[in-house]
Amino acid sequence: MAVLSNVHLPLLLLICIGNVASGVVFTLQNQCGYTVWPGTLLGNGAAVLGDGGFELPPGGSVQLTAPPGWSGRFWGRTGCSFDPATGAGNCATGDCGGLKCPGGGQPPATLVEFTIASSSADKDFYDVSLVDGYNIGMSVKPTGGVGDCEFAGCHDDLNKNCPPELSVVDGPTGRVVACKSACEAFNTPEFCCTGEHGTPQTCQPTQYSALFKNSCPTAYSYAYDDATSTCTCSGTDYIITFCPCFSSRIFYGNASSHRAFSCRSCSVDKRLKITMSQVLPLSTRCLRSMPSRVNAAFTSPLCDAT
Repeated sequence: MAVLSNVHLPLLLLICIGNVASGVVFTLQNQCGYTVWPGTLLGNGAAVLGDGGFELPPGGSVQLTAPPGWSGRFWGRTGCSFDPATGAGNCATGDCGGLKCPGGGQPPATLVEFTIASSSADKDFYDVSLVDGYNIGMSVKPTGGVGDCEFAGCHDDLNKNCPPELSVVDGPTGRVVACKSACEAFNTPEFCCTGEHGTPQTCQPTQYSALFKNSCPTAYSYAYDDATSTCTCSGTDYIITFCPCFSSRIFYGNASSHRAFSCRSCSVDKRLKITMSQVLPLSTRCLRSMPSRVNAAFTSPLCDAT
């Protein structure tokens, strides 16, 4: 039997400690012109972050720390009303039944998904997903790190171009507040990638997933959109942004009770230059090709400059 000498023990201890990952800090920031209520859902056995849900006013930010090996998702809820004492209430989009979410949000909702590495030798996996539909723009930006560490997100306001058959309309205002996935709208195997369409070979992009992909090329547009949508990074924290490039003028309920926010231009500014430094070097792992209309969007407003 081999016996380790006392001389080798410190070196072995340093090697073991070096492979232990530290916690990851998520900074959630709201660049929308309205309040967003982030929801969090954990994977099996993972720690609950942010009590499952909380309020994030315009311009606000919150930091949440996840332990090594954490997995889960974030999404934004809009048009919410909660009882201050009990937290009971509901939301126009992304609803989970209360301020603190006991489970996932109701589709359609834009999702940010993470699987954090258990050790420093492994990679984090992350993506922005429109598989459950779209309700609000979201992005993920690593702050440093080693590896691909690419930008993932959806800058475009899909609610403005959502087909009528996928649109979710807010009754009091008549505005489109969310855009369903084709799976939710039609519930057929070819759109849901189930049954005989349950493999990457038999479930192909559709005209609806193409609409999502053209607007948001680094986001999942359907279940098997892995090749251009899953990103990896090691040794980093992450910034998760709601409305990363535009501000919406959507209001919920009585518009007169809300402060009016002008739509910000998405022409190249300091914030967008930071984003562009992440977007331009995207490899084929996260972005197969950026359509010309998306390239043009980075030098012109994505929303009406009113």
